[in-house]
Amino acid sequence: MPPVRANTLNPPAARSRPRSRSWWRKQVGLLFVLPSVAFTAVFFLAPLVMTAWMSLHDWPLLGARHFTGLQNYAALLSDGNFWSSLGFTAKYTLVVTPVLFVLAFGLALLVKRSVRWVGLFRTAYFLPVVIGLATSSLLWVWLLNDQVGVFNAGLAAIGVIREPFQWLATTGSALTAIVVMVTWKMVGLTMLLLLIGMQAIPEEFYEAARVDGASPWEQLRFITLPLMRRTFALALVLSVIGSFLAFDPMYIMAGGGPQNSTITTVYWIFKAAFVQFRLGYAASLSVVLLVILIAVSVVQLYLLRDDTRY
Repeated sequence: MPPVRANTLNPPAARSRPRSRSWWRKQVGLLFVLPSVAFTAVFFLAPLVMTAWMSLHDWPLLGARHFTGLQNYAALLSDGNFWSSLGFTAKYTLVVTPVLFVLAFGLALLVKRSVRWVGLFRTAYFLPVVIGLATSSLLWVWLLNDQVGVFNAGLAAIGVIREPFQWLATTGSALTAIVVMVTWKMVGLTMLLLLIGMQAIPEEFYEAARVDGASPWEQLRFITLPLMRRTFALALVLSVIGSFLAFDPMYIMAGGGPQNSTITTVYWIFKAAFVQFRLGYAASLSVVLLVILIAVSVVQLYLLRDDTRY
């Protein structure tokens, strides 16, 4: 009779031991995180990998694709339209960002205090944010129309202009009109971010400053501005990324004109992909734009970093 071997690797006591509460908490936590991970993988990581793969091919809309390596990236170096669109995008970003920040900061200061009717003003300032960007662009096309627009009618009524002015006929006036529309549309969102940052500052700091005789300007300079450094970084990164990805206002209001002078980088990517049907080349432009946005965001976060501990 062969000898009986004891099961020393899996003793019965270890197999029947119940799971600890911390183990179950970890499993529940993973289940809660799983939808977000799956959503990010399907709608961000997979398209990103696909775009990078397409950028290495000559990928027409119809027909077979061919691997071309880095040929698309070499082609964009000599693409004058791409660099022109990137220059206009940078110019638009440099114009609209300070306007948005200054106006939003002023509005946030106005609606910071909890006084009567302040909720009404907060809602009024934020209301344009809920309108779609394409819808607001179409709205402003009619507002700026030289025949039926209210701006020309108002300026003519007070004697500023004698003839209807075509706001979208020149590069400067078109850029101005787009900046005004985007400011009207997005200033409420930036105001909300800055307002949250202001309300997060403890009121005790201001009370101590008032006891020491600090004026409102000194409270703003030495308390509000330094303690809102992280909020400024967040709002600035979101604003710059949104400006670099601008497409709807230039496409709907100006159509890229006059003479293709208001074509942004995303607009040029759209034309390469869906007008010229060069999907591989458009993918390489998208990858380059992503790298530029990452670099710009890293620089902004580094310059506005706040290592202060309270």
